[in-house]
Amino acid sequence: MELHFEELLGQITDFIKSEAKTETVVGEQFDLGEFKCVPVIRVGMGFGSGGGEGSESKARKGQGGGAGAGVGIEPIGFLVAKGDEISFLAAGKTRGLAALFEKVPDMIETFAKTRAKEEETV
Repeated sequence: MELHFEELLGQITDFIKSEAKTETVVGEQFDLGEFKCVPVIRVGMGFGSGGGEGSESKARKGQGGGAGAGVGIEPIGFLVAKGDEISFLAAGKTRGLAALFEKVPDMIETFAKTRAKEEETV
């Protein structure tokens, strides 16, 4: 087994370049009533590698190598826009998407109130 650390590091670097881009951190827009929502995501990556050698004394040879990588993705919130107003709804550090779902009733209530006001002026 021949070790190719330079090739391995090149492949890892290419992977990071392809994954660490704006589309990975800012998701695709979706509509919720009159609101336009864009998820914002935290992406973390890590990698490591190691190797070894042996001796040829008494016809013994040795080599070793290893590599590992990991990716973590966590939603941190949503950019929410209605007309010219833009706000950020944090998903919460400890509760993830559960915090967003807690805010949905407030968003719906705000939407309903705005809708009622618009109907009153018409």
